[in-house]
Amino acid sequence: MERWNDGMMKNGNDGRWRTKLACALVLLSIIPSFHLSAQVGHDPAHSPFRDILLHPGPVFVVGHLGADRGVAGAGMSNAMTFGLRYEIPAGKTLHFQFTGSYLRGDRFIINPRADSSSSERKTGPFPSDLVLAEIGMQLRLTGGKTWHGFAPYLGTGLGLVFDVHSPGDTTRSGYLFGTKLTPAFATGVRWYPARRVMINADVRAQLWRLKYPLSFHDSTQASDGSRVLPLSQPLNDWTLHPWISLGIGWIF
Repeated sequence: MERWNDGMMKNGNDGRWRTKLACALVLLSIIPSFHLSAQVGHDPAHSPFRDILLHPGPVFVVGHLGADRGVAGAGMSNAMTFGLRYEIPAGKTLHFQFTGSYLRGDRFIINPRADSSSSERKTGPFPSDLVLAEIGMQLRLTGGKTWHGFAPYLGTGLGLVFDVHSPGDTTRSGYLFGTKLTPAFATGVRWYPARRVMINADVRAQLWRLKYPLSFHDSTQASDGSRVLPLSQPLNDWTLHPWISLGIGWIF
């Protein structure tokens, strides 16, 4: 009888240990999956995040560059812009951009020989076109993924802007736009309606520095002794141009 009771107790203990071991294994199998689901937060099939195809491609861009004609009012602005950009990914969050843009704007001619009250002191606007070549970089705020197809970003760029068509005011004042170094700061959002198609809405601040001729400080040219700029005003003038654009691109 004692042996039978010992066997029963032993079998009972083994059964309880087997039950505890089975429960522990079930809990251990549940915890990782629970942790993973809590970490991700979405069923992959219904997740709002989608991977971005990290390949290079061209982007065609049109936009408008706004007004900052400088203190003398001689700078180019009010430009329709057309551009082609080539983008190369550099990891999941960065990509580099190589951009060429044509800016079809206008500007006024400032004549320091005319009196300040004369209508000939400032005439125009006249067509004035520029070409911009720029190297830029963008940081995607959502990394290598989109959120519901959208990917906001911050960006910066550095380029050269060239005068390719100007009104004939050099003989009157000596003013010439020439070639300028132009930094830029941008923000915007990309939308991926398809895996290889991207639509880009961009807002940027484009800067360049105007250099005015000495005649803008000269008071002897006008009969009333007026100057285009006071002597306290430097002949170098940084101008800030808001630039909005919309682009469509293809990812290879």
